[in-house]
Amino acid sequence: MSHLRVLDLSRVLAGPWCTQNLADLGADVIKIEKPGEGDDTRHWGPPFFADEAGEPTRQACYFAACNRNKRSLTVDMATSEGQALIRELARQSDVVVENFKTGGLKRYGLDYDSLRELNPRLIYCSVTGFGHTGPYAARPGYDLLIQAMSGLMSITGHADGEPGGGPMKVGVAVIDLFTGMYATTAILGALEARHRTGRGQHIDIALLDVAMAVLANQGAGFLNAGNVPQRQGNIHPSVVPYQDFPTADGNMLLAIGNDGQFARFCEAAEVDWAQDERFATNAGRVTHRKTLIPMMMEVTRGRPTAQWITLLEAKTVPCGPINDIAQAYDDPQVRHRGLRIEQERYPGARPPASDGIARVVSTASPLRLSDTPPTLRHAPPALGQHTEEVLRDCLQIGPEQFAALRAKGVV
Repeated sequence: MSHLRVLDLSRVLAGPWCTQNLADLGADVIKIEKPGEGDDTRHWGPPFFADEAGEPTRQACYFAACNRNKRSLTVDMATSEGQALIRELARQSDVVVENFKTGGLKRYGLDYDSLRELNPRLIYCSVTGFGHTGPYAARPGYDLLIQAMSGLMSITGHADGEPGGGPMKVGVAVIDLFTGMYATTAILGALEARHRTGRGQHIDIALLDVAMAVLANQGAGFLNAGNVPQRQGNIHPSVVPYQDFPTADGNMLLAIGNDGQFARFCEAAEVDWAQDERFATNAGRVTHRKTLIPMMMEVTRGRPTAQWITLLEAKTVPCGPINDIAQAYDDPQVRHRGLRIEQERYPGARPPASDGIARVVSTASPLRLSDTPPTLRHAPPALGQHTEEVLRDCLQIGPEQFAALRAKGVV
C-alpha cells in the first residue's frame, strides 16, 4: 500500500487506530496536529515516557499505542493558510480520516463535499459517536458512554448480588478499537470499489453502530429469542465449562468448547463426570451448571496452575494461566511472535532536548501477510517532527516559505 497517501485528521483512539492499520500495511499516513498541542493522547498520563536519563518527560505513553508509522505535520486549521495547506494535501491523497463532530469541518472547508470537489477519487471516512444522521447525530460520543448505551456494560462484570457486582466497562476502550478496525475494513472496501468506478466515497462510521454489531451472539439471542442477557462474570452463557477456576496457587482459565474436550478433562482429573448424563453434553452441562462448577472447583484446587496446564495441554484441553500484562509480554509465545517492538524516534541522531525520547516501544501489528507483511518505518512521532519534510516533499514548500509559515504560527 506504499502507493497510497492517507491524511489523518483524527485524534485519540478510534481514528488513529484505523490509520495505524493502514500505515502498518505501507500507506504514507500524514497526521495533522495542532501546533503546540497535538493529539489529546500526547497529554493523557501518567504513565509518561522516560528520557535517555530515565527521567519522566511530559509525553504520555498512550500516544504510542496508535500512531506508529505516521509522519506528524503541525498545521493550524483555524487559519486560512492552514486550511489551504490541508486542502492541497487532500487533493493529493487517497484517503482522509477524521473524527470531528458532525458538521465540524464544514466551516474550515474540509468536509467531504468540499474536498470531493478538489479530488473526486478521495475516500473520506468520518468517525463519530452516533453517525451523521438520526436524533443523536450532533452529540459527542465517547467509548465509555457507548459501552453504557449499547448494553455492553450490562453484560460485563459480576452478577448483581455477587461481590463486586454491577455494570462494568471493558478494561480497554474496546468500542474505539473495534470502530478503528471497522473503519479500516470500510476504507479497504472503498479502495477496491474505486478500482472499478474511479470514484471515491464517504464512509460514515459510528461508535454506537459498531457497539451494537459487536454484541454478536448476545445481540442475536435477544433479537431471535427475546432473551435479555445478564451479567454472568467470567462464565459463558451457552458453553460450560468456559471460565476461570481456582487452583492450589492461584487461578487458571478453562475454555472447554465441546464434549470431547470435556471427556479428556475428566480423564486428566480422574473423575467420571463424562459418563454422567447430566454432564455428558454441553446442553446438559449448561442446564446443570450450578451443580457441575462447584464440583470442578473442588478438584482444580488440588493442583497448582502450572501442573494443571501441563497435564491438560498433554490432552489438548484448552487452558491457560490468567496473566497480568507484564506476564503476558513475557510469555514465550508472545516473545516468539515478536509482539514487542522497539523503534528509534530519531534514527542515527540524538533526540532534541525538548523531546528527550530516543526509543519508543509498541506492540507489533497482528496482521501476518506472507507476501506483503506490515513494515516498520517511523516510530510514533514527536509533535510536528515531519512538518518541514512533508511540506517540502508533498507541496514543494522551500525554506523561506516554510520559515514565513512558521513565523505566522500556521505550522
